[in-house]
This record gives sequence, C-alpha cells and structure tokens, in this order.
Amino acid sequence: MTFTRYTERTAFERPLTSGVAYAVRVLRSEREEFEKQQGWTIKRMDTFEHNPVHKDEPSPIEEEYAPVIFAQDTVSHVISLDMLSGKEDRENVLRARASGKGVLTAPFRLLKTNRLGVILTFAVYKRELPSNATPNERIEATDGYLGGIFDIESLVEKLLQQLASKQTIFVNVYDITNLSQPISMYGSNVSDDGLWHVSTLNFGDPFRKHEMRCRFKQKAPWPLLAISTSIGILVIASLVGHIFQATVNRIAKVEEDYHGMMELKKKAEAADVAKSQFLATVSHEIRTPMNGVLGMLDMLMDTELDVTQQDYVRTAQASGKALVSLINEVLDQAKVESGKLELEAVSFNLRAILDDVLSLFSGKSQDKGVELAVYISDRVPETLIGDPGRFRQIITNLMGNSIKFTEKGHIFVTVYLVEEVVDSIEVETELSSSKNTLSGYPVADRCHSWKGFKTFNQDGSTSPFKSSSADLINLIVSVEDTGQGIPLEAQSRIFTPFMQVGPSISRTHGGTGIGLSISKYLVGRMKGEIGFVSIPNIGSTFTFTAVFGNGSSTSNEHNSQQMNNQPNSVSSEFQGMKALVVDPRPIRAKVSRYHIQRLGIQVEVVSDLLQCLSQIASGSKIINMILVEQEVWEKDTSVSTLFVNNLRKLGCGFQSKLFLLANSISSSRANTSTDGVSIPSVIMKPLRSSMLAASLQRAMGVGNKGNIRNGELPSMSLRHLLLGRKILIVDDNNVNLKVAAAGLKRYGAAVVCVERGKKATELLTPPHQFDACFMDIQMPEMDGFEATKIIREMEHNFNNRIRRGEVSIEAYENVSNFHVPILAMTADVIQATYEECLRSGMDGYVSKPFEAEQLYREVSRFFPPIPDRSP
Repeated sequence: MTFTRYTERTAFERPLTSGVAYAVRVLRSEREEFEKQQGWTIKRMDTFEHNPVHKDEPSPIEEEYAPVIFAQDTVSHVISLDMLSGKEDRENVLRARASGKGVLTAPFRLLKTNRLGVILTFAVYKRELPSNATPNERIEATDGYLGGIFDIESLVEKLLQQLASKQTIFVNVYDITNLSQPISMYGSNVSDDGLWHVSTLNFGDPFRKHEMRCRFKQKAPWPLLAISTSIGILVIASLVGHIFQATVNRIAKVEEDYHGMMELKKKAEAADVAKSQFLATVSHEIRTPMNGVLGMLDMLMDTELDVTQQDYVRTAQASGKALVSLINEVLDQAKVESGKLELEAVSFNLRAILDDVLSLFSGKSQDKGVELAVYISDRVPETLIGDPGRFRQIITNLMGNSIKFTEKGHIFVTVYLVEEVVDSIEVETELSSSKNTLSGYPVADRCHSWKGFKTFNQDGSTSPFKSSSADLINLIVSVEDTGQGIPLEAQSRIFTPFMQVGPSISRTHGGTGIGLSISKYLVGRMKGEIGFVSIPNIGSTFTFTAVFGNGSSTSNEHNSQQMNNQPNSVSSEFQGMKALVVDPRPIRAKVSRYHIQRLGIQVEVVSDLLQCLSQIASGSKIINMILVEQEVWEKDTSVSTLFVNNLRKLGCGFQSKLFLLANSISSSRANTSTDGVSIPSVIMKPLRSSMLAASLQRAMGVGNKGNIRNGELPSMSLRHLLLGRKILIVDDNNVNLKVAAAGLKRYGAAVVCVERGKKATELLTPPHQFDACFMDIQMPEMDGFEATKIIREMEHNFNNRIRRGEVSIEAYENVSNFHVPILAMTADVIQATYEECLRSGMDGYVSKPFEAEQLYREVSRFFPPIPDRSP
C-alpha cells in the first residue's frame, strides 16, 4: 500500500511512464516460505501473455525467480508474475543486475493493453557497491528489480503531435540495435522517397540504439521552412532524450526511497524484536518468584490451618493468580500485535473444559447469589479438534466480565451447532422469548448479538460452507448475563485494546481492558466472528462462532489432551436410574436435565411438588432421586413440609434420595429445618458432572464415596498415581525445587533434586533408574538445552551398543531403547522457546508458575495407565 500510494502521488515526476513496479529476487530454496508469506503462488508470465485463460499457472521450478510484489495501480495486474519467466524480461533483468545500469527491453506488446511498449529496468542492491564491482558481486548483492513501463505510442504522440507548421509531418521511431532488422516502434508504413530526416534517440541504455525519421506529408517545403523544420526536429529529438534521462533519474530516486523504506522496516522489526525480548524477560523475572509464592501457598493449604488462616491463604493465592493472569494478557496482546500468536490442533472434551470454567467462577457466583449455568446441545460432538487453551481463554474472559458486572439474576452459557440456531424451532422459540429465561430476569435478545455475522445469510439461513460437516464443526457460543449492561456511548470501543467503559469501572472492578480485544483476535483465528448486544440495566449477551475439527471421526490423527479427572459422560454406577426434577422454569429445568443425563440417569421434569408427589404415588415408575429447585422449596414452607411427610408415609427411604438445588449458601433456610422436618441434601450450583456425581454418590451410597473437592481425586488416591516412579528435577532455584518436589511427592513419586545441568547429565547417563526428568532451561554453567542434547547423544550411543550386542538388555530390565522423557520447566512462554525445546530433544513444556496437578498431567502422558484394582 505504501509503494502504491507513493508511486501514485509522484506520478507527475514520471510523465512518460505508464507505471512502476518492483520485483523481488527469490531463490528456489526460499519459494515455499515466500509464497506462504505472500498468500499467493508465483505465476508464469509467458502463460499470462499467450493464454490469459490459464493466467494462474504456477511458474515452473527454477533456480531463482523475480515475482512482482509492489506495483502502481495502473499496472497492478503484474503482481505475482515472475519476470524471469517472460522471454522479453529475463535477459533485461539479468543484464541490469550484472551491469548496475538501467537496461531497456526490445519493443513488445504490453500485457492487458496490447500496445507496443518497452520496460526500463534497474537492479536494487542490498548494500552500496563500489563503481568497479564485478558482475558476480552485483548478482550476489541483488535484492530485487525496479521497472518503469513506457507506452511508446502514447509517448511519441504526446511530444510530436505536429510541428509548428501548416504541413502535416510523418514521424517513425525505430529500434536499430540490429541494423539488418530494425523494429518499428511508432509510425505508419509509407514509401521511402528519400526525403526523410533522421535523428538519433538516446533512451539511456547504451546497448540499445534508436532513431527517429520525419518527413512532410505533402511535397518538399521551401528551403527556409525545411531548415527551420529540421532544427525543430532536432530540438524535439533532444527533448525526448532529455525527458527519458529525467525519467531515469526519477526512477533512480524511487530506488533510493525504497532503500530508505527498507531501512525503516528493518528498524521497526528490530524494535519489535526488542519489545518481544523485553516482555519475555520481564515475564520470566516475574514468573520465577511467583512460582515460589503460589507453590508455597499451595503447600501451606495442605497443612493444618484454621478457617481464618485458610481464608488468608486463599486470598493470597487469588492475588497471585490475578497477577499471573495480567502478565499473560499483556504477553498475548504483544503476540497479537506481532502476529506471532499460534493455535494448537489437539483433541479435547468441550464439556470438560466448560465444567472447569464453571468451577473457576462457582465461588464468586455463590457469594453473589447469581445463577451460573452451562448448556451444550446433544448434537455437539463429545470430542473436538482445536486449541482448548485458547477456547478456554475466550470463555473465561467473557464469563469473567459477566461475573464482574452482574449482581443479581443469572449468567448463562449455551453452545449449539450454527445450523441448529436456524433449523431448530425449539431453539428459536427459546431464544426469542425475553421472559422465558434462566432466572426470570429480562435479558438482551441474543439474536441481535449475531445480527452482522457473515456466517448467516441476509435471510437468516447459514451459508453452505459455514455449516458443520463430518470433518468440521461450526459452533455458536453465547454468554448471557443480567448485569448492568454497557452504556451506549461505550459500545463502539468495546473491542479496543486497553479501553474500558470508564475510569470508575477500572477502579471498581479492576482489569486491563485487553481481554475482549484478545478474544476477538482468537475468534478470528478460529475462523469465527464475535458480536454482542447490550441494554443498560438489563444485561449483555456476547456471541461468537468458531470452527473446530470433529474429533469423533479423526481421533487417532491428533494428539490427545488429557483433561481433569472428570467422570465419564455416562457413569456406570448411575446407569438406568430415574430422577424427577421439580422446577417451574423450562430453561432452568432443561439445564438440570442436561447435567443429570450426562451421568446416565433418565430425567423427567414437573413444575411443582404436588405434581411430583402425584407421579410418585401413582407407582408407574420407580424414582431413585428427586431434585427440587431452592425457589420451589422455599416458596411455601407448608407445602414443603406436607411433601416430606407424604414421602415418609410412602416409605421406600425417599429422604436419602431427596436433593435441593441451591444457588447460594447464604440462604437462611439452607441449613435449618422445616417444622422439624429434615432439610434435603443440598447440591450447590453451578451444576457440573464431577460435583453432581460426588454429591449423589455420597448421599446414595454408590460408587466412590470419597470427598471430591472441585473435581480433584481424594488425597489417598493421589498418592498412588505416581507410586514407584522415580523423577529427577533440575533447577538452579531452590524454591522451585521445593515446589516441584512437593507437588510430585503428593502423587507418590520418588523425587531427586539437583541444581546444575552438568549433574543431571551424570545422573541420566544410561543405564539409570529414572522414569522422567523436569529440566529448567536457564541455568548457570550448562543450560537445559545443552544438557538435554548431551543426554540424547548419550542415549543414542548406548542404544547403538545394545543393537550391536555389546550390552546385554537382561542386565537392565530388558530395556532395549533408553529415552527418558525430559520436560522443560521455564518462565519463558514465547513460541520460540517452545520450538527450541523440541529441537534440543525435550518431550514437553511446563510454564511457570505451575501447580502440582499440571506437573502430574504432563509427566503421566509418558506412563502406562495404572490398572483399576477396585472391586
């Protein structure tokens, strides 16, 4: 764009040129990366000239290419054409770069206009060359080629319309480089009666020679007129040469300006690298001590603390995690600006991710008494292929904003296939109703949040290429809240980085204003769109689409990412059970049904306790459990008391199977009794499979009765997960060693700690008894990269000895191939560090600050699963 604007605005300095273009030199080894960077394929010029129908034919494999990357608007059709594939241009280009001077082509038909023209070509060099530089030195220093295009007919007609005479004059211009076969560049074919006046033209290329011939159309003029006309012709010929010379100088000026632009570009790139390095360094220096702070706080939570002390520790943990989150957002914004933010392609469980996010915000929602819920359509596959971390980041940003600004009502996340929103009458009816909501509070109509999406046609239907298929899944995700809404004057800047609704928002709720801008960028990278609708004092709804691979059809083609220890979507201990949900709100009942059915339980819904009692009394079905909404239970205490008494009369032990679904633990009636009747077991919302399964297991005496907290396994079970595994930890920071060792010991591993990379190479010299190694990257004397390369080289040599029979594998527990999994532990989170880890031979990557569960997840990928010994 800069080149186009510059050449357009300075066109008056080159009045005789039809346009200016720049072609860059590309070697064969650079072609693939170049085409990927440009977004197009290098095309053949000769094909474009002779067969425009097949003008997109790629240039054949050559040693080098000269594709046009910049062009003035008037000749923009030449972009992506390889100048070296055109027969008129190849010799011109090669001669220009070897000589260092402007070179003119022979006349040829210009592309598109088909008018006769020539191209004046200059080589552009990467550095200043001495005047006596050899051709090879010039070729080596060549960066590209700058060309000025001349339309000969227009050029001559502008200068030689008519002489200052009443006589009409014929003007012919010839290329006489080859005297035996002169090429006519301009003029008509008329008989030669010997009355022509011949003048030499100089176009700036000493290799090519040109002349101009002029004669009167009528009889020969009077001698005085003939003399004056001859003088005029000489003047005009000199003028043509002068203008061409001026044009050459102007093109040289463009070349000089281009060099200046390239210098500025290099400085900008250097500044960008410096900024990225600065951010990486700052991130490393903050993350390293934060790893010790958060790790020690986590270890402190495992000790005997009273309630007040636990509250202090949790507050400190939350503050530390908030700081790490801020660092991550700033780094992500820097990656977005530099275009270096990459997405993964691994298989993941969407439902498990949303369960995790619900766990993250469950405490805040319960404290506020705000209903928090997730619903995922049954048509959404169990496994998707994409970047789970970035998807989680988008959801967390949107839900985090909703939690901040919502004091009553609800926050509701829904996930559908895009075509469901259009095709399903049920979905359309639910979404279009402002009264039928999760909490009963009015909401902003979410249909307006996707109003401008290109995914939908103007008539509301989905575009065929946007619909889900067997391989691609197009999701539409909405986050609806009943918060304070966004003021109308602030809605236009909601996705602008570092911009917030107002100064008071930052003081009251905190935050950087980066989250939404990063979310918009991530959605775009997932081939989706994001929009919102917001009504002040009613609430906001943010909606985005995203395209993922279908993990159900290609699960073996991608790496699988282990999620939290969530129960299976169909849990065997609940299979075949039946439940009654008592809830008068259809959408809320639908959410409850969704989560309960994930455990394999059949669910029916009734609107009040009397209907529930009637259905149980009929005896037509055996009901294993009853789940009553807190709103229904507390609406009329006399009805609740009557309901419990009638259940007692019916017998069958219904008391242990009665549950209350509650939003907040602050309810005055949540832990009391109703007229002497025991309160049902309370299941706290938001509902998610792990917590729901744990509550039902404890109350009904089935399956694992351990105290599952936030989806974690019971502590006794944790100690067996890495039992018998010997793991080496290498880190020069003593605090990090303590944190990592304590985390792995929690899972039963035997841990050895060392502070130097050299010591690690000694311990991991084959044969050894270690099952895995966590290696810090930045260490004195020998860093983690070098240590890993040495270890891999030692393993390679030892394995070769085994294959040659020099070493007996029986002496080493029949291990025929030594390869200890080495996982990097570092505070550097830039992509280049991760790539360097893989190049040095490492098997994985753990970023600081880390948690014990994160260490376990990464290292457990390399161990076979422990067989289930439960009866």
